[in-house]
Amino acid sequence: MASLEVETRPVPPTVLDANYDKRLMIAAGRSSEELGGRIADRLGVALTNPGLKTFSNGEIYCRFEESVRGADIFLVQSTAGNEAAGLTANDALVELLIMIDAAVGASAHRVIAVTPWYGYSRQDKKSAPREPITARLVARMLETAGISRLLTMDLHAGQLQGFFSAQTPVDHMTALPMLSQYVKDQLTDDVVTDDLVIVAPTRAA
Repeated sequence: MASLEVETRPVPPTVLDANYDKRLMIAAGRSSEELGGRIADRLGVALTNPGLKTFSNGEIYCRFEESVRGADIFLVQSTAGNEAAGLTANDALVELLIMIDAAVGASAHRVIAVTPWYGYSRQDKKSAPREPITARLVARMLETAGISRLLTMDLHAGQLQGFFSAQTPVDHMTALPMLSQYVKDQLTDDVVTDDLVIVAPTRAA
């Protein structure tokens, strides 16, 4: 009587090697194209073109001209007006939100908003009845659009970071060391530092 042979199959692995490396990409909105270009040059990469344009009815359009799938994409856009680009602060904010949504919809791995100037940051508390806390509203809008992280500088008040949820880290940087070093470098031996005065202009709200 012939013996029965039992077929044995190899046990499949529990981990599948994806064979891919992380990618970093940088795109700049029209409010911060020059800054985005300088950052990209320092890192030795080219800017990713977000394909931004404004329709005749004022609506903003965005379509990244290359794939951002699986990439960590940094979107450089201060939410401030840029007269040369024909953008108001509101235009810049909506443009950033549209870029974020486009990147999320294109399956970017992480979307990091780089906003050196965080618009509406001065409206971070209620100073009178029936006022909005607009800085908090902007935080909610950015999170709803889908940012993974925010990098900003010199907020009007550091506590503004608390408007973001724990799932959205905020990197709050300051330009004070660079500014103070620049002032120090401008001083010469014939300048009496005891008489040095630094004036910061302000504008009415």
